Formats: sequence, structure tokens, C-alpha cells
Amino acid sequence: MGFCVVFVLVEKVRIDPTACFVPCNSSPGIACSSNAGETNPGIRPVKRFIQSWFINTLAVLIAVYLVSGIRYNKPLDLLVASLLLGILNAVLRPVLMFLALPLLIFTLGLFTLIINALLLYFVGYVLRPHFYVDGFWSAFWGALIISIVGMILNALTGTGSTRVRIERSRRPPDSDRDGGGPVIDV
Repeated sequence: MGFCVVFVLVEKVRIDPTACFVPCNSSPGIACSSNAGETNPGIRPVKRFIQSWFINTLAVLIAVYLVSGIRYNKPLDLLVASLLLGILNAVLRPVLMFLALPLLIFTLGLFTLIINALLLYFVGYVLRPHFYVDGFWSAFWGALIISIVGMILNALTGTGSTRVRIERSRRPPDSDRDGGGPVIDV
């Protein structure tokens, strides 16, 4: 009996935000939420935005403590920096990703780290007296840490597009005929 952890990246495409096409009891351990019982459907996007902002702020805070070239003066400066970074990630990042599409394909997506570093450096440049990013390499390592911490926190809270599913695999009944050794399925 073994365990398998599956990370699934899902592109979010929603046609009807009030519909849930997967039955909630179809698979144990997989949660399904529906807007059917909500009285005010406008609260859900606000809650999601606040969760996303909190996760982004926590990720930037961890990057500040781990990277020596990123600093802030007051906690309000950190909140403003994470809000601006979130807005730039939502608005400017898709445009930069489209413009850099040949480089993204050539580097197999690793150029995304450069785009994230440039956005973090730009936030540090705009908020210079209150939020500092000393150089490109500080921005690069900070953006890498923010991406990793954000991905982990989004997976743990279920707010992002990364889902973690733990499955318990069962041994087939005729596994003793092969000698009982491990089998690698490709």
C-alpha cells in the first residue's frame, strides 16, 4: 500500500460561475463548492481577493526576510507593495508573457522567472522610499521565493490553480505472480 501525491495545474476557464458540474460526493477527499446556497454572490470574489492579497503579502514578507536586498520601512509599505505587485501580476504580466512568448518557448518557461523579477524590481522602483529592491539579482531571488511560497500557500488553502490530491494505491490481486517486486508503469 503506497501513497501518491498529485499536483494538477488547472487553467481557470469558467463560463457559468454558479454552476458546479462535478458531483460533490463523487470522489472521497476532493472538495467541490457551489454558489447555489449563497445569498450574495458578490462576496465570493472579494473573499478570494483578500485571501490572494494576504498570501501575496505573506510571500513578500518571507522574501524580505530571506533576501538581503529587499527591505521595507513600515508594515503598511509591505501591504502596498504586495497590492501593487498583485495588480501588476494581474494586468501587466499577461502582456509581458505574450510579448516574450518566443523566449518563453525557447527557454521552456524559465523566462517567466525573469518577468517576475522585473515586475518585483519595478515595484521596488515605484515605491523606492518605502519599499526597496536593491538590484536585479535581489529581485530575481525575491521573485523566486515569492513564487514558491505563493504556490505552496495557494495549494494549502485551495485558492490558486494548484491542487494537491493524495491517493492511496492498492495492490492488484495477482501481484504475487510477478515475484512481488515493485512495478514501474510508464
